[in-house]
Amino acid sequence: MLNRSLTQNWLSPSAITDFGTQAPSDWFRPVQRPRSMSDIIEAPLLPVRDTVLFPHMVSPLFVGRDRSVKAIEAAQLNHESMIVVAQRDPENEDPQPEDFYRMGTEVLIGRALRMPDGTTSVLAQGQRRAEILDFAQTEPYYRVRVRLIDDPLAKPASTEALMRAVLALFEKVIQFNRALPEDAYVYAMNVAEPGWLADLVASTIEMDVFTRQELLELLDPNSRLQRLSILLAKELDVLELEDQIHNRVQREVDRGQREFYLREQMKAIQTELGEGDPVARDIAELREKLTAKDLPQEVQAKADKELERLGQMPPQSPETGIIRTYLDWLIDLPWNELSPDNLDVTHAAQVLDAQHYGLPKAKERILEYIAVRKLAANEMRSPILCFVGPPGTGKTSLGKSIAAALGRKFVRVSLGGIRDEAEIRGHRRTYIGAMPGRVIQTMRRAETVNPLFMLDEIDKIGNDFRGDPSAALLEALDPEQNNAFSDHYLEVPYDLSKVLFVTTANTLEPIPPALRDRMEVIEFSGYIEEEKVAIANQFLIPKQLKEHGLKPDQLHIGDAALRGIIREYTFEAGVRNLDRELANIARKTARKVAENQRYARAVTAATLDKYLGPPRYTFGLAEEQDEIGIATGVAYTEAGGDILPIEVTLLDGKGNLMLTGQLGEVMQESIQAALSYTRSRAKQFKINLDNFEKTDIHVHVPEGGIPKDGPSAGITVATALISAFTQRPVRREVGMTGEITLRGRVLPIGGLKEKVMAAHRAGLKTMIIPKKNQRDMVEIPKKVLSDLNFVLVDHMDEVIEHALRPVVKRKRRTSKKPVARIKKQVAGSKTGKL
Repeated sequence: MLNRSLTQNWLSPSAITDFGTQAPSDWFRPVQRPRSMSDIIEAPLLPVRDTVLFPHMVSPLFVGRDRSVKAIEAAQLNHESMIVVAQRDPENEDPQPEDFYRMGTEVLIGRALRMPDGTTSVLAQGQRRAEILDFAQTEPYYRVRVRLIDDPLAKPASTEALMRAVLALFEKVIQFNRALPEDAYVYAMNVAEPGWLADLVASTIEMDVFTRQELLELLDPNSRLQRLSILLAKELDVLELEDQIHNRVQREVDRGQREFYLREQMKAIQTELGEGDPVARDIAELREKLTAKDLPQEVQAKADKELERLGQMPPQSPETGIIRTYLDWLIDLPWNELSPDNLDVTHAAQVLDAQHYGLPKAKERILEYIAVRKLAANEMRSPILCFVGPPGTGKTSLGKSIAAALGRKFVRVSLGGIRDEAEIRGHRRTYIGAMPGRVIQTMRRAETVNPLFMLDEIDKIGNDFRGDPSAALLEALDPEQNNAFSDHYLEVPYDLSKVLFVTTANTLEPIPPALRDRMEVIEFSGYIEEEKVAIANQFLIPKQLKEHGLKPDQLHIGDAALRGIIREYTFEAGVRNLDRELANIARKTARKVAENQRYARAVTAATLDKYLGPPRYTFGLAEEQDEIGIATGVAYTEAGGDILPIEVTLLDGKGNLMLTGQLGEVMQESIQAALSYTRSRAKQFKINLDNFEKTDIHVHVPEGGIPKDGPSAGITVATALISAFTQRPVRREVGMTGEITLRGRVLPIGGLKEKVMAAHRAGLKTMIIPKKNQRDMVEIPKKVLSDLNFVLVDHMDEVIEHALRPVVKRKRRTSKKPVARIKKQVAGSKTGKL
């Protein structure tokens, strides 16, 4: 049981009288105290917790522990006063002497009452402060020796000022704190002693036990009043803030009640005028729309339930707007609205050819889909196509052409940079401002259930702590599941099975395998020069003339000029930059036409620098001449492909290998494998093994700001290493790609088509590729196959045979002097001086 006080910390005389049936004089009996020990006495100890009793204050105490009850009985039997002291830990059921504070209060104990819960209630009246000196007895109850301390009665001017300040603050606290009785301030005004006033105010306001004990231990009334004024000021700040909050809340409540009253009056007036309730009118309108919508059964049941909830809610409820928005989404979404498909295969082929040049694989796949739809419309599921290729190759525009050929609506969503899974599936309606995901939003914009839905840049999706959007797309792009797509906002299944999904990407590597498995990949390779010229003549030039208000006779760009732009001003797999440069020429021509200036209507290769400035790229061989230690490789990039020259330099040193050019781990391992192969065949290549121990090898791949990785540069690095050690130049017109093993075998690589296109664009004449990649050559355009000489190899020995020039053998002369000079030159070449 706990010893706790009542919520009242002080009791007026009337309250004491109301405590029992007898007068206060019958409650408190006089204390018999020895005359010689008026300051130091011995008395029973009554420990309490969660409270501090101040002198002059009257408070009821509830006692439940046996030791405390025996102490009270002994005090009443011997007509003694008691010492009330707070214990440091209120949860301690059996406190020891060290668990009590050393400063307590001498109290007189009134008559005890037994309570129904088994505790004893006593009325205690504080007398004086009491400092515990030691414990005289611990069983069966605590008895202590204490020194009684009286407050000084002197009241100088400073004390009077402190008393007035405390009273002024106490008055304000009483005004703001509705829990305190007003007569507490009246009682405080009639207290003349400073110590008594401080104790009265301290026992009245709300404080924790530690702060009360701190005030009890302050023996100087002035210090006590100063400390109390600080506590009152803090309490007043809190009470003022609470009062402001209470007033603001009360104003809001009053405004709400006023609005409710006015709305009820408006309802009554509208009813009298025959206009009816606007809320009921809106609900009836929603019900009519839902009935006319012909929703699926599950969706109709959900809509009816939400409509019933809306009718039961007051108009001013925040939930009303949320439900109304949800119902609007259900009404605006297409559920059964189908647009008729144009299944004429010939018409589709004409549309695709008229708007796009080349792209035979993609066009063939679309025509096959249209043909099957024509023969078995209800049996075939819509395919999930993925167009993969470099930027500017027509992936997005082909999607628009497919929609036009089929007669379907075209909608597009860009997924680049999306990191939140809720962007796909939407937010749950529990969140403020919740909305459906991108898929449902786009379907609402399409207004049909069978649009051509393009998901652009699917390889640019990211993920973080908010989820993985690519995982949320698995359901939408799975023909087995997308007939019941789940959006967090709708909470009802939505049928996406009739949608023709087309996704676009630059590379497949960033796409998760599970998502890649659900899509049919169609690769878009880069255009060769002839294709770019045809695209420019057929599409780009007429478009730029129309956009710039020019007539065909006002600007003519010949094929030679187009080739000059492609070779010297663009370096890309697509035609986006080519279109940009043509627009640049058209703008300059349009200005001259607008200013009525004379100009050359025909743009030739010689006049390109007047329109576009100096050439930005050099077209031709990767290297201008055969070099030692420099081999030309090719790499697959997002732009389609690029040449990758690899440089090897030998330096005097201790056999260290230095790699620069921002190389990835796989490429570094490939270089180490090439070096190991070179060392293992040193005898065959007539390389002194001691050179590897005395030479530092520096392998560098230019354009160090671009990260590079992959194993396909293995034979290129080996060729450059062997060239550097044997001093045999590498043929400048030869490009190569292939992975090398420690035994010199050449393994197949990926991205062959893009790499070959890059070699052709760079002007190389011979291409060395792994023999196992011969099956991939069917994808290479015939023009490129005829222009390049392909060498298929299985082993590094074949690469060396076709890539390196033979060692130049000098003829011996009969004259001794020339022979000596030749020997000197050979020696110089071995030391790297020649």
